[in-house]
Amino acid sequence: MLLGVDFGTTHTVVTMVDRGNYPVVAFEGGDPYPSLAALLPSGELRYGFDAVAVRHEPGVRLVRSFKRLLADAGPRASVEIGGRPVLLLDLLTGFLSKVKEDLVARSNATVVEGEPLEVAISVPANSSSAQRFLTLEAFRAAGFTPVALINEPSAAGFEYAHRFRSTITARREHVLVYDLGGGTFDASLLRMTGKTNEVVTSEGVRRLGGDDFDEAILAAVLARAGAAGLDADARDLLLEECARQKEAVGPNTRRLVLDLSPLDLPPIALPIEDVWEACAPLVDRTIAATDPVLAAGELEEGDLAGVYVVGGAGAFPLVGRRLRERFGEKRVKRSPHPFAATAVGLALFLDGEAGFSLADRLTRHFGVFREAEEGEEVVFDPIFPKDLPLPEAGGAPLTAVRRYRAAHDLGHFRFVECSRLVEGRPDGDVTPWHDVKFPFLPSLRRSPLDGAAVRRLEAPGPEVEEVYSCTDAGAVEVTIRVPSDGFSKTFRLGRPGL
Repeated sequence: MLLGVDFGTTHTVVTMVDRGNYPVVAFEGGDPYPSLAALLPSGELRYGFDAVAVRHEPGVRLVRSFKRLLADAGPRASVEIGGRPVLLLDLLTGFLSKVKEDLVARSNATVVEGEPLEVAISVPANSSSAQRFLTLEAFRAAGFTPVALINEPSAAGFEYAHRFRSTITARREHVLVYDLGGGTFDASLLRMTGKTNEVVTSEGVRRLGGDDFDEAILAAVLARAGAAGLDADARDLLLEECARQKEAVGPNTRRLVLDLSPLDLPPIALPIEDVWEACAPLVDRTIAATDPVLAAGELEEGDLAGVYVVGGAGAFPLVGRRLRERFGEKRVKRSPHPFAATAVGLALFLDGEAGFSLADRLTRHFGVFREAEEGEEVVFDPIFPKDLPLPEAGGAPLTAVRRYRAAHDLGHFRFVECSRLVEGRPDGDVTPWHDVKFPFLPSLRRSPLDGAAVRRLEAPGPEVEEVYSCTDAGAVEVTIRVPSDGFSKTFRLGRPGL
């Protein structure tokens, strides 16, 4: 069975490829599937609807929005739940395993036990290589067979092409995908010709989404109620109430009536103007992030075929209002199912009969800091630049090679990803790898390298070769080798035990 799976911050949406149709899978217990984990006092972890069922029981600790934790994930990233550390990869694998189990037992997908599940999965466009790698690893460990990993706005672009193909003309063939989810915001500029979507560039804010709107509304509620000093349980309950009320806001909503019983206070009516005021700075940040995207494409607003609003938080009325003020009433289009647009696009991509193809690009610079001027300076060597065209799905990876004579006995590599370069230096959203150490000399290969000092050699050392590989998913690995004796080691970004 072919499935599109959009693992979201708040919800996870699954779609099927079904004879030219792309229905959203419905689960018993609600729709869509909650991206939630719960730790019981017994130490048992429950996921999805099972976590929702116990979320208010005494002693239960919830883990919401754990997709956000992937943005800063390292090789051994963990999250503390009730004082217990849990590897993030294990948490994500446990959740996805439950999704797979419920696809069989609690959905209308008619999945047979043991049936192979080939999936196209998505990540935020501004994801680091670590997030991409860990996402793929978790899906594999959960029993899925990932066949494609696509940036979320790129996937949503397929849904736009499917629904609004008539808006694409020879003069206007670019679409700006505005993707505001529960935890992240991405803007991607796509050029659509025929059934090929070419990503021109992407930009985003990795930690801005519907969760932040909930927090802003909560702050406004507490300010109006004059309440302070909430304990953790009361705050969680009130935040959940703010999220519920936010999702019910419509164009004609005049106020939010919130239950303050967790504070032993009567209900409070928050005027909608207060809600707009609290959330407007967040919306304005997302719109500001579209400016460099249009500039990179050398486009004006009038050159766009459309601005496509997707993502669960994109349904918030203030978002549409601000976008129409910026881009014009007719140009802004919202997916009929904004929470499911990415998942539908993933299914479309998998459907060979639909005929869609994607020419995607690397969304972040990747490189390494190197010593220069005999140790007097440090320079950044950009291995793979942002906006580099990626291979087609399943195609051979991109490669880059560096060769040099070692000046030290031990290589200490400091790899970095970033959203932009300023005068050749990493800038913007910078994500470092965990440091990598590689012994150039055989005498160092029998001892642990943790804490080992790097020493400059008196004479040039052995030749060193670095071979970098970037997959169609945008994940990077490097193999470092000493050709004279054949010693080598491969480092994969985000793999535990790096």
